[in-house]
Amino acid sequence: MVENKIIDGKAVAKRIRLEIARETEAVKQMGIEPCLAVIIVGNNPASRVYVNNKKNSCAEVGIKSLEYALPEETTEEELLTLIDTLNADDSVHGILVQLPLPKQISEQKVIEHIVPSKDVDCFHPYSAGKLFTGAPVFEPCTPSGIMELIYESGIEIAGSECVVVGRSNIVGKPMAMLLLAANGTVTVAHSKTPELKAVCKRADILIVAIGKAKFINADYVKEGAVVIDVGMNRDENGKLCGDVDFDSVYGKCGAITPVPGGVGPMTITILLRNTLRAAKESKNK
Repeated sequence: MVENKIIDGKAVAKRIRLEIARETEAVKQMGIEPCLAVIIVGNNPASRVYVNNKKNSCAEVGIKSLEYALPEETTEEELLTLIDTLNADDSVHGILVQLPLPKQISEQKVIEHIVPSKDVDCFHPYSAGKLFTGAPVFEPCTPSGIMELIYESGIEIAGSECVVVGRSNIVGKPMAMLLLAANGTVTVAHSKTPELKAVCKRADILIVAIGKAKFINADYVKEGAVVIDVGMNRDENGKLCGDVDFDSVYGKCGAITPVPGGVGPMTITILLRNTLRAAKESKNK
């Protein structure tokens, strides 16, 4: 178990990024420059922050990043044509389309248009299917980052009671698959789950991704449980907070991720690791 109870996502991410930087340099010595193409459509301020963070993170570990900033009125056909070009470009190893997209563009169609070998977000149905059968092309970024944080906590997943609150395609469902693959006993809970408090209180590992600020308090948490907070919200004072009421839960849990500084730094770190892996695998094509 982590000594100070708080699982420091920044520290874990930093350690993994050092490994990625070393591997990236080794891959470059073989004549391959790992490259991530990021597409942003429109002027969503949050999307711009995320894209800038991804570019800066790529630079930190030596991965080349390409940005394609398209206007809000971009048509679906124009975006799919750009993706076709990037799919065919052997120097591009990962393609990421920043969500959300303007209403005239189908997010699902765009996700399905990226070739699975460059789907470093693990959003494509093919990638999701591989994950479901235990043979993912790439591990989904946020759930995979959470697995690293659980390992960091020192708790054994095999045989542990794991509860995931939230069933999104990006976090909840793939999270359950990764925990199952690690031999956890997994329950996926959600807004329609009766007796949610009792279900959560069974968990040795409680992962919360519901998008409701400070929803989970100490009444939902088993004594000594590991609590992973995926939420990113603003409280009544405009301060960043998670889906877990940190101050309430801290005294009861065995380990907990803070917001910010917990899960967030891990998501982009796994994206970098997936891009590096895609570059290495491109050598074998």
